[in-house]
Amino acid sequence: MTNKKKLGLTARIVIGMIAGIAVGFVFKLLLAGQDDRILHILGMDIALKALFVDGFFHIGGEIFIASLKMLVVPLVFVSLVCGTCSLSDTSALGRLGGKTIALYLVTTAIAISLAIFAALLISPGDGVQMQSDATFNPNEAPALSQVFINIFPSNPIDSMAKGNMLQIIVFAVLFGLAMAMSGKAGERLASVFSDLSDVIMKLVTLLMNLAPYGVFFLMAKLFTTLGLETIASLAKYFGVVMAVLLIHGVVSYAIILKLLSGLNPMIFFRKMQDAALFGFSTSSSNATMPVTMETVTKKLGVKNSIASFTVPLGATINMDGTAIMQGVATVFIAQVFGVDLTLTDYLMVVLTATLASVGTAGVPGVGLIMLAMVLQQVGLPVEGIALIIGVDRLLDMTRTAVNVTGDAMVSCIVGKSEGAFDQTVFDDENAGCKEEDVDFHHLR
Repeated sequence: MTNKKKLGLTARIVIGMIAGIAVGFVFKLLLAGQDDRILHILGMDIALKALFVDGFFHIGGEIFIASLKMLVVPLVFVSLVCGTCSLSDTSALGRLGGKTIALYLVTTAIAISLAIFAALLISPGDGVQMQSDATFNPNEAPALSQVFINIFPSNPIDSMAKGNMLQIIVFAVLFGLAMAMSGKAGERLASVFSDLSDVIMKLVTLLMNLAPYGVFFLMAKLFTTLGLETIASLAKYFGVVMAVLLIHGVVSYAIILKLLSGLNPMIFFRKMQDAALFGFSTSSSNATMPVTMETVTKKLGVKNSIASFTVPLGATINMDGTAIMQGVATVFIAQVFGVDLTLTDYLMVVLTATLASVGTAGVPGVGLIMLAMVLQQVGLPVEGIALIIGVDRLLDMTRTAVNVTGDAMVSCIVGKSEGAFDQTVFDDENAGCKEEDVDFHHLR
């Protein structure tokens, strides 16, 4: 018999990740640049760096990220139009939005509260004497009034070209509502959008099969250039952030999911493996959105009318992972600079970070900008951010995995509460896996 069982996508992604990390460490050793190394003497270290690190690894990783980002705008727009125009009760849209935003804000508040508690308990900044020549100049965050104005697009095509998610969401919702109210014309257009949605999801499935290779390139490049000595000097801070991310991403989400929906957290986490791994490797909720959307609809059983709204909104405003970094970083920087914060200060940190998760959604470098806002709010030096930038890249990967998991968890709760949830799909271990492994021989 020649019928061999193929490895699942999760297993192949893990293999690609481990292989990339191993190759990255090997190249880091080879490119150490010590005078007694043969490669350095022969000048081959420069050639290897140019050919592999800045060549194959960089190009392969960037192509993978670009191919995922390519799908984000069409996926969000088409899915949200389909979901909105299929709502039997258009007045339910306000209730749906209210529930979703409230849940995202509550989980963010829980995340930063956990982070501050853990940091105060462990004191990662005590006894740390760090000097840094680096400086951090954050982009200026917009005024709150401008944030609300910027939600509404003056040019929807320009919003799509720039990937402004909040503006795309608003336009897609309005367009879908107009289709639902347009009778026969809307029905004809709805069938076109439905077909478009099927084609885009098929494209997502095809690209997911390239994920192990993309993850390999990303990990190889990262671990070739990663400064392990920086991580060692910030080991306590790094460990606290990582521990709180894991506790919130597993324990908090499991409790919230069970209490508010009654769903089995173990099934949820098993089905979230692929999306979480994508989030970890790409460090981008937006780039991971196509995979998150497919996981939520095809594996977890949330109807597209709900997922098309909750997932894009979560990728834009759900900042649980970033909030955890902010909480620990605030305590760490305060301890390093010898500043005593009061209970009022910590409450202000929780409030500022929670509200800023929505207010700075469209600003580049959102995590560090939000941290700068928090530090300024409680009178801490913004320059302290320079101390933690060195380890932020690796923590950002884990933060994204937590954010993606939170997006899916909120989608399940909202879907269940709105009666737009298929329990049989959620309980089916094989749901959404039938097309996961595409036979590329048929595509030649």
